Amino acid sequence: MAAEPKSKYEPAFLISAYQDMLFYRRFEERVNQAYQKGKFAGFCHLHIGQEAVCVGVQKALRPTDYVISGYRSHTQAIAKGIDPKAVLAELFGKKAGAVGGKGGSMHMFSKEHRFLGGHGIVGGQCPIAAGVAFAIKYDEKDDIIVCYLGDGATNQGQFFEAMNMAATWNLPVLYIIENNQYGMGTDYHRVTSVDRLSKRALAFDMDHSEVDGMEVLKVHEHVSGIVAKMRKKPRPYLLEVLTYRYRGHSVSDPAAYRTKEEVAKFQQRDPILQLAEILKKQKIATEDELKAWDKAVKERTAAIEDFADAAPKPEVSDLWLHVLAD
Repeated sequence: MAAEPKSKYEPAFLISAYQDMLFYRRFEERVNQAYQKGKFAGFCHLHIGQEAVCVGVQKALRPTDYVISGYRSHTQAIAKGIDPKAVLAELFGKKAGAVGGKGGSMHMFSKEHRFLGGHGIVGGQCPIAAGVAFAIKYDEKDDIIVCYLGDGATNQGQFFEAMNMAATWNLPVLYIIENNQYGMGTDYHRVTSVDRLSKRALAFDMDHSEVDGMEVLKVHEHVSGIVAKMRKKPRPYLLEVLTYRYRGHSVSDPAAYRTKEEVAKFQQRDPILQLAEILKKQKIATEDELKAWDKAVKERTAAIEDFADAAPKPEVSDLWLHVLAD
């Protein structure tokens, strides 16, 4: 039998990518459990199944790059450097939250870590990303901004307006469509005239491509190449990442519009399980080590929830803070 080809990635990188994806999965599962227990209310959108996108992209960036996203952004915020305790505390509406308990699930933010939200308006982040990219270019930096959006956002007017501005001015913004196949409960094919959303870039003569979003190493390699070119020659880029969410659009969505067979097909390509197989085949980790990592991650997320539970609520007087600029 032929030997398993050696990965070009170092063991430390593979382990880090695996542990990051595992942590994000367990974190979001705990968020879902907390919601079901009534620990917080309102909108809540989970990233379960799409972990390879977040991890693969973030590992291709550097700390000075910016990230902006939509409402499915808990793990993206953590990946960019926001303390997961602050993310869960924000979900719980606590003062220790990322934005003092005032934003909730859809509005994570950190100026320090250059994570610019979390935006509840579909596609609303697209023109903001173009504005940040303009500032980067104006300041003659070689940073970029990554703008995550869903497949549903590609049918919004502000998406097209932002793409046109970015292409006209050669702005360093990487628009990443997380195509998880459904805009809320609607298969994107039913409301889109093109078979591939990346083709939207053709209207603006913009560079574009697609990548398998269920394989973290493919995402990382592809995005690394795009980013390297953007730093040398600032131009916008539209990347369609083909992924899948295992849960409903939000925690209140039973996802009855999908068949069990369809979900099972994508679960067979679980990004975490795929990387686990690579780790075992290359003898980087054993099954027992994988189980031990999972146990440690579950203990870590339990401690994070304990912190969020115990954190104090904002004072009534905090209501008047951050309303006007100083």
